[in-house]
Amino acid sequence: MGALSPWHIILIAVVLLLLFGPNKLPELGRSFGKMFREFKDATNNNSGNTNDNRELEAPKKELAIASDTAQQPNAQK
Repeated sequence: MGALSPWHIILIAVVLLLLFGPNKLPELGRSFGKMFREFKDATNNNSGNTNDNRELEAPKKELAIASDTAQQPNAQK
């Protein structure tokens, strides 16, 4: 019961052909392809954003340390 057999795929294709007609099927396929591509891009961007945020936090800390050390000599003068 796990995978679809070739007969199941043929039956699904015939039902789709009857429901949507031969003119709408290519458009429907393009729509699904575009949807899956956008989903893949969105998931790749989200996983990349978490790494980017970590990399951006380190320079902020370095800037804070640099500004603290820059203010200390001025306070002593």
